[in-house]
Amino acid sequence: MMEEGKVYHAFIEGYGSDGTGIARIDGMVVFVKHGIRDELVDVFVEHVGHHAAWGRVVKVIQPCPGRRQPDCPHYAVCGGCQFRHMNYAEELEAKRIRVEDALRRIGGAEIRVPKIWGAARIDRYRNKVQLPVSDQAIGYYRARTHQVVDIDDCLLQPERANACRRAVREWMNVYQVPAYREKEHKGLIRHLYLRFNQAGETLCCLVVNGRSVPHGDALVELLRAADPSLAGVVLSVNTRRTNVILGDSYVTLWGRDWLEETLCGLDFRLSVPSFFQINREQTEVLYGRALEFAGLTGQETVLDLYCGIGSISLCLAKQAGRVIGAEVVPQAIEDAKANARRSGITNAEFFCGDAGEVARRLAEEGTRPQVVCVDPPRKGLAPDVVETIADMKPERVVYVSCDPATLGRDVKRFCERGYRAVQAEAVDLFPRTAHVETVVLLSKLK
Repeated sequence: MMEEGKVYHAFIEGYGSDGTGIARIDGMVVFVKHGIRDELVDVFVEHVGHHAAWGRVVKVIQPCPGRRQPDCPHYAVCGGCQFRHMNYAEELEAKRIRVEDALRRIGGAEIRVPKIWGAARIDRYRNKVQLPVSDQAIGYYRARTHQVVDIDDCLLQPERANACRRAVREWMNVYQVPAYREKEHKGLIRHLYLRFNQAGETLCCLVVNGRSVPHGDALVELLRAADPSLAGVVLSVNTRRTNVILGDSYVTLWGRDWLEETLCGLDFRLSVPSFFQINREQTEVLYGRALEFAGLTGQETVLDLYCGIGSISLCLAKQAGRVIGAEVVPQAIEDAKANARRSGITNAEFFCGDAGEVARRLAEEGTRPQVVCVDPPRKGLAPDVVETIADMKPERVVYVSCDPATLGRDVKRFCERGYRAVQAEAVDLFPRTAHVETVVLLSKLK
């Protein structure tokens, strides 16, 4: 019987959904932090559950060619990255295998994932940063905790994020501005939130447990000196007991409360709460694959569910006859309409509402899209949304997914409703982390 606190020899067979290695010790599955497939290692067992155990590598006995020395001093304690102990080629293969396994094992689809689109830039790619704040640190949470680890430099962020972080820390120290304390629901500064655009500008937002901050002019002065590309400083008011980062109202301390960005040749205006993919370059790859899977000729009606600020919808509109976007967040729909006007696109329309409700209403009105595109959140599609889409009988469904497990589940539901997964590719939007995006084409069986 395996025991906690002991070291065992183990062979790493593959990877779990969070990037950990998987081994079997005494017949039990063990999730091994920093394990790499095909390696023989010594594992320190930290916890033994009823059906699985968890441990970490303490010694590599037979390393594989994919292992490398982590290049970040915070990697051992920070929960931001999961793959810095392996080279990028091995990381990509781990992600490709994960997607293919989910489609086959969970989705029951006999389909290969022949390609994963890797990133040309695997560091400094994030265009948005959300850093929790404590009295001692501004950084990332330690893995599986709410303890903030102070980060000198995160390799996923633009370097100018460090300057803004140091400026905020100096302001808090000089003026004794307290950080928010979650358990007591006291203190002021909850998160430091930064946006960056391709033009080199920065938008800085402080999420605060209040309606103002002391010595706001001094904060602005320090930030402007630290980052000359600063476009604006904004407060997000969040006085609720919640894990949701942003509040419902915003106060501009200085400058603009938005940035402009281009994506796939389209122009977007991004405020603090606007949803926009973290990795702009790889998002263009992802949307390009979705557009190819859609197989548009210029005549089709396309329904885009979970359209957000319209980024995929507007890309589709370039090659479709008509595009209808649906999104439950009112501000996102307003942004989508404005983005369409900004890019001069007139064949896209947007409706605010739950995805299933909008799809049902369109079906009742006689709208029959030839193509449906979905890009749901991590929880995937509700069963009624799958049913409604299937009842509309589109020729093709293009499913853009950020979670292979819920993708597999939904693919199985579509297959039960007369569709077949015919093509799938993975796209790496978040190098060095366990996240992976997938595009699947589902075709209506004749």
